[in-house]
Amino acid sequence: MILRSRRLVLGALALGLTATLGATLPASPAGATGARTPRTGFETSHGARWTSQSEEQEFLAAVDHASPRVRIDRIGTTRQDRPLQLVRIGAPAPERPADVRRGNSVLLICSQHGDEPSGREACLTTVRDLAYASDRATRRFLERTSVLVVPTANPDGRAADTRGNSDGADINRDHIALKTAEARAMAAVIRDYRPDTIYDLHEYGPTVPYYMKDLLSLWPRNLNTSHAVHREAGALSEDFVEPAVHQAGFTTGVYGIWTDPDTGAPIKQVAGDGQERILRNTAGVKGSVGLLVETRVDPPPASGWGDPHLAALATAEKADPALNNRRRVDSQLAALKGAFTFFDRHRPRIEAATAAARLAGYTDHGPVYLGGADNEPPTDAQILSDPPCAYRLDAAQFAEVKDQLALHGVRWKRADGGAVVPLRQPLRRLVPLLLDQRAGYHLTVATPMDVCPRVVGGNG
Repeated sequence: MILRSRRLVLGALALGLTATLGATLPASPAGATGARTPRTGFETSHGARWTSQSEEQEFLAAVDHASPRVRIDRIGTTRQDRPLQLVRIGAPAPERPADVRRGNSVLLICSQHGDEPSGREACLTTVRDLAYASDRATRRFLERTSVLVVPTANPDGRAADTRGNSDGADINRDHIALKTAEARAMAAVIRDYRPDTIYDLHEYGPTVPYYMKDLLSLWPRNLNTSHAVHREAGALSEDFVEPAVHQAGFTTGVYGIWTDPDTGAPIKQVAGDGQERILRNTAGVKGSVGLLVETRVDPPPASGWGDPHLAALATAEKADPALNNRRRVDSQLAALKGAFTFFDRHRPRIEAATAAARLAGYTDHGPVYLGGADNEPPTDAQILSDPPCAYRLDAAQFAEVKDQLALHGVRWKRADGGAVVPLRQPLRRLVPLLLDQRAGYHLTVATPMDVCPRVVGGNG
């Protein structure tokens, strides 16, 4: 009976999350009811154009109005006064962050780079399909798992079709410093809701013939990610996302790794290191299962890499940009199908891994890594084998970084006009990355302390 129920859950999710955007669009999302189901601008144009901001707002408002599973919050405002929004989905929609923290949860961050729109389209239709699905299996899934979605993480960049925001800043390099409104809004969501999984949707430009798979993924490489969280992130990528994408007819690879076109062996790493300021790594440091997913923007080369089918596809995509757009969104939806299967099957493991990672900070034990990655051993200088028990901030330093510490969820105790930031807290491995002079992206240079008063509670 349990196995049958699980098959029903996975089958319903597969239907809801992989509705194709090919030549024939469904009249309504799978499992949905009602004559006037909202559709995105991308869907109504059959992929000829991306959904506009005004269409997105109308679409989300309609979904919010029609379904008790959905709540929408404004979590920030961009420099150009566009809204940053969080969609909360559950059965029923969670009313408070505490409702999310009590169960399993996933956060979808969609299109941090404004010129990478396919993830945003996949997120919008996923919101709708989860909200409208009428089957018992989806309802049961949402009773146990809260789905949080930031449908457009860079609204100004999306409007301008630029990688950065309206100031030219790369939001996905700002998850430590938190200088941008967009990164600050996401940090507050991660702090308040503590999602078990953070799934980050992007796109990439290929390098022929070494780097051109339909979809790439990558887990947190930062060495401050707990072993259990790292294991679950690897499983999400290798055991769920990749097989689902293959089943949909697409190719996969590891983000940042060039491979030999004949043997498939890795030959060069060009991206995807352990920088803590990148969201998938920030997620791991903060105790969440993180995954980056990137779909290929460009059509295949005219040669089709020697495959007549791919050569025909290349010709077709170049002749019809809508076909290229649909392929990019379809591959994102296929990856999401695998991800949602993971959320269901690994729910107990995910919760155990993330809870243990956050509780481990209270033991104040073990090294902290200031560099290196899971495929790049750190140097001795990059390892704090015996970290300080706290860092002291003077009054000026505390005033400078107080807001960032609060957004990250770091705890402190006021002392002598400044503050003491202990390592004995859930974000233990983040603290030195923020405050130690040797960290690559520190906010300020605090004073390490070897003798520390016990901090109970904190932030006062």
